[in-house]
Amino acid sequence: MAAHTTPAQTPRRFIKLAAVKSLTTLSTSETYRRIAAGTFPAQVSLGPKSVAWIEAEVLAWCDSLVAQRAVA
Repeated sequence: MAAHTTPAQTPRRFIKLAAVKSLTTLSTSETYRRIAAGTFPAQVSLGPKSVAWIEAEVLAWCDSLVAQRAVA
């Protein structure tokens, strides 16, 4: 029987802006505009001058756009 994982057990993978841009094709400025508008996952501070995004959140955002298209 396969083990079930809970969200706390799910490994988190941090990705940098270049990977976010590659996954979404959004520009840097558009990414930050959408974060400010609350329509894109916010970055996580890794240190005083370093931020990253949680890959699963970015992928979920991409999936939500595909789901919206399927409904429309």
